[in-house]
Order: sequence, then structure tokens, then C-alpha cells
Amino acid sequence: MGQVKDKKKARKAGAKTMAKRADLHDLYQAAVQSTEFEIEFYEKRYRELRGKNKTPLTLREDFCGTALLATDWCKSNPKREAIGIDLCSDTLKWGMENNLKPAGADVQSRVTLINENVLDVVTNEMDMICAMNFSYCIFKSRDLLRSYFVNVHQGLKKDGLFFMDLLGGTCTTDVCEEERDLEGWDASYVWEQTSYNPINHDLQCYIHFLFNDGSKLKKAFSYDWRLWSIPEIEEILYESGFSKVHIYWEEFKDNGDPDDEYLEGTGRYRAVRKISQQESWLAYFVVEK
Repeated sequence: MGQVKDKKKARKAGAKTMAKRADLHDLYQAAVQSTEFEIEFYEKRYRELRGKNKTPLTLREDFCGTALLATDWCKSNPKREAIGIDLCSDTLKWGMENNLKPAGADVQSRVTLINENVLDVVTNEMDMICAMNFSYCIFKSRDLLRSYFVNVHQGLKKDGLFFMDLLGGTCTTDVCEEERDLEGWDASYVWEQTSYNPINHDLQCYIHFLFNDGSKLKKAFSYDWRLWSIPEIEEILYESGFSKVHIYWEEFKDNGDPDDEYLEGTGRYRAVRKISQQESWLAYFVVEK
């Protein structure tokens, strides 16, 4: 009874729930971004394709959101520069205050944030451009996606590389929900797919956050995408002028349980041209100009 009374008193005193105290951008970064992995992945692929002694120095992060990747890219090497592009000015401002400024004046001087449409932006030619977290799937027609890819092609140096990721698998075209603990938080992350239209491949998804005090942030982020397939994207990339498309797939290993068909991801990716279908997969495009 005492605990119940204490909770009632806290609510009456205006105590905020964990959900009300949480910062959406902090949660997003913790849930879906892994800049250390991405930077390492980009470097390895660049050296594989452009020479083991070559180091990429310039990166354009399209759909950059809080520009966490652009910031960490410049923190990883004092010679590196980055451009971050996003349509949402409020998100860019948050990134400036919470990612760039804390990184220090030197890093801040090497990151340029642009509040503009990725279809129209014109930048210096870069060593690498990336569009991560399936962000380009907002373009639902071939013409729009091709326009974006043409812009990327124009924004790369002659030996530049373009990086994207894509989700897929048999469960991707179904209504489903996946929940996992959010490391470092008293909360869990929920990815929900609520609808899929097989006629036009429209996919509606949400991110929710559930907190240990029982509070929730439902539909914290909403995504209305076209679920593109790998061959469709490859075709449009070649139509846009790119010379070579590589598909990188995560290596899996048996978890040792004969009664469990689940294969454990290793975190290592290799280039493939043939692979078995899975319930859920995440693939990377590494595209040569």
C-alpha cells in the first residue's frame, strides 16, 4: 500500500514519467545507429575497391538527421570532412547542439550541415556518400529514386563510393513486431510493421519505446516507404550512371542448438551474388561511380 500511495503522491506532485523525460533523438541514436560499425565498414570496402593504402577523407551523409555519423566520421580522423543533409531543420539544430558542439570546435569546423532536399542539393565531389536506415525508400517511384541516384552520382569523385542499406526477408511483407532491450536505457525498442500492400509495395512502419516504469512513447517515429527489391535498385543505379554494384550480406553461424533453426549473425559482411532467403535480412549496397 505504501508504494501505491508514493506513486500517487508523485503523480500529484507533477512527477514526469520516463517517457516524458526521454529525448526522442537520444533514443533514436541508441536504438538504430552504430556509427563505429558503419565507419569501419566504409573504410574496409573503400580499401578493398580502391587500394589498401588509400584512406577516404570526405563523406556526405544524406538524410543525416542528427548528423551523428558525420560528427563521428570527423572525430575518427583529424583530416576528415563531412557534409550532412536533411530536410528537418529542428533535427539538424538538435544535432548541432548535442553532437557537433560537444565534439569541439575543430570537429565542428569540418562538418557542414545543409537544410535542403537531397534531390536538389549540390555539393563538392566526395569520396563517399551514404543513405542509411533505408531512408531513400521514401522515394516511391522509379523516376524519383533515379533522380536521387543521379544527384549522388554527380556528388561523387571519379573513384567515389555510394553506400546504402536495405531490409528484406519473408517477414518484411507481413504484419509483425520486434522488441529488444535498449542498451543503456531502462527501456525497450519496438519495431512494428503495420501494413504492406503487395500491389505497390507500400510499407507502413513505426518505432515505439516502452519504459520500465510502464510509460510508453507510441509511434515515436513513423515511416511510409516503398519496399524496394535488390534487383530494382540495381537496375536504377545502373540507369543513373553507376558502373558497378556490390551486395554485402552478413555471415551467419549455427547457434549450436539442434532444436533451434535460428542462425546467429557474426557482424561480418561479404560480397555475394547468390544467397538463400531468410525471414529477415539487412544487406548493404556498395556502389562504384
